Amino acid sequence: MVFRILFHTPEIPGNTGNAIRLAAITGAELHLVEPLGFDFSDAKLRRAGLDYHDLAVVTVHPDIEAAWAALKPERVFAFTSDGETTYTDIRYRAGDVLLFGPESVGLPEEIKHSPHVTSRVRLPMLPALRSLNLANAASIAVYEAWRQNGFAGAKL
Repeated sequence: MVFRILFHTPEIPGNTGNAIRLAAITGAELHLVEPLGFDFSDAKLRRAGLDYHDLAVVTVHPDIEAAWAALKPERVFAFTSDGETTYTDIRYRAGDVLLFGPESVGLPEEIKHSPHVTSRVRLPMLPALRSLNLANAASIAVYEAWRQNGFAGAKL
């Protein structure tokens, strides 16, 4: 059961390192859209990903159009604070793309409203706060999708 995590122009190496570890332990794929706010030799990225880098499927795309062409997604869920659907209201399927924006500004409007996007999705938060850490948001979404699919492939 493979879910695909897509980070659009991530900025903080520790978040991407944590997402590498997330991808490795759940069997998800991690796709990154350039420009990245770091390079793969960054110590913070390596430290956050521990020794999972070689165990994860990570692909870097030069831009969002290249990502769409490579992924050929049937369904894309764009996670954003102004999403109209709560993440638990979706019935996730293998191959779904879980799309997240950069830490400082979130997904650009043109990406959130792309014809590739099936739905804009939100994680509930208290009203006075604006965002959740990128790696934490991806973890919540991936684990919900995996849970709905019986934690396929996991040792339970």
